[in-house]
Amino acid sequence: MHTPRSVPAATAQVGRSSLTRRNVLALSLFAAVGAPLAAACGNAGKSTNGPITIGTIFDETGNVNVAGQGKTRAVQFFVDETNAAGGLLGRQLALKSYDAQSSVDKYTQYANTLALQDRPDVITAGITSASREAIRPIFNRNKILYLYGNIYEGGVCDKNEFMTGTVPSQQMQVLIPYAVQSLKGKVYIVAADYNYGQISASWVEKYAKDAGGQVVGTDFVPLDSSDFGSIISKIQQAKPDFVFTLLVGSNHLAFFRSFAAAGLKSSIPIVSTNFGEAEEQKILTPAEASGILVASPYLQELDNPTNSAFVAAWQKKFGKDVSTTDLEVAQYNALKFWAAAVQKAKTTDRDPVIAALESGISLQTPSGTVSMDGPSHHVVQPISIAKANDKGGFTILKTYDAVPPSFEQEKCDLIKNPTLNKAFVP
Repeated sequence: MHTPRSVPAATAQVGRSSLTRRNVLALSLFAAVGAPLAAACGNAGKSTNGPITIGTIFDETGNVNVAGQGKTRAVQFFVDETNAAGGLLGRQLALKSYDAQSSVDKYTQYANTLALQDRPDVITAGITSASREAIRPIFNRNKILYLYGNIYEGGVCDKNEFMTGTVPSQQMQVLIPYAVQSLKGKVYIVAADYNYGQISASWVEKYAKDAGGQVVGTDFVPLDSSDFGSIISKIQQAKPDFVFTLLVGSNHLAFFRSFAAAGLKSSIPIVSTNFGEAEEQKILTPAEASGILVASPYLQELDNPTNSAFVAAWQKKFGKDVSTTDLEVAQYNALKFWAAAVQKAKTTDRDPVIAALESGISLQTPSGTVSMDGPSHHVVQPISIAKANDKGGFTILKTYDAVPPSFEQEKCDLIKNPTLNKAFVP
């Protein structure tokens, strides 16, 4: 058992450790005595001579491991790319990394370790919304800037957090009207049974109704479930025009396999905002995956110079069989925005970096032009509608440029109301 040490990022390894008794005692003392001082100072007073440290917590193992491994690759890619170009503010980047093992309890444990013991310059962590909501108060209390680069259910308004993934007011506002118009309007929802799936299902209902459609059934499925027999039967009875999936975790690949095996795929299309995030289109057979309709800010097939260079460098580093997905690019973009803000602020201190991010930074990313919306702490980005094809990829049908996070912009202005800290729901 060990606590990960600070090492150059090119050789950093993800720590799969738990705390020793001595570390627990040290953290307890720090929490009682040192945490108030750390919270008061944020990143101020940190050394400006050594490496800049990025803290991460992802699911390297467990039922979200495919996503966790992809996000870890994205962080490593960013750090190695930055270090090879001379670092940030003339300093190299280093990692403090932990494997949460797809456990929310592990997330809170390692979040406290990062916040109270490691004190990195910035933290990027979490995949599921449950993990995010468990750890963001810890980083808030300890005033360490938190980046969340993941698709989620939307609505989070937090001065200390910046989100670079998509939200329903971006994806669903273009995907559901497209699906209703092309496939007709009776919708059956199959969603993960936690806040991401539950809140996102409410968004499906809203956008389906707005588009003239109707939800005819909804099922919520635990993350560790792989038995979809009863749900398949209910879908057969409901006879929807399409099924909208919001499933998470490797066990839920069983749904797409069961759906195809039941002979439903040829008669009832599947529509999703997160299919392909963990390379499901490659893991499943063409018979199981092809034709699934998605909306995403990033697809490897996007034709722009930044993406061409990114994919080439990615495959050179990780191998030609390792795809890039929105999951990795949203993570990469989060760190690119942070780096741009650090350069603008000329410091890694939290408050100046937040101010720089809120000033409205725009970047050319593999997704295209992506801009940080300062008041909401979300991004304005392109959204592409595509279908999974029989080659393990996607065929892009239509791209919408500069789609705003409209719900978040409506609810959240952290420049005018910096103390606002709330997760808004539809």
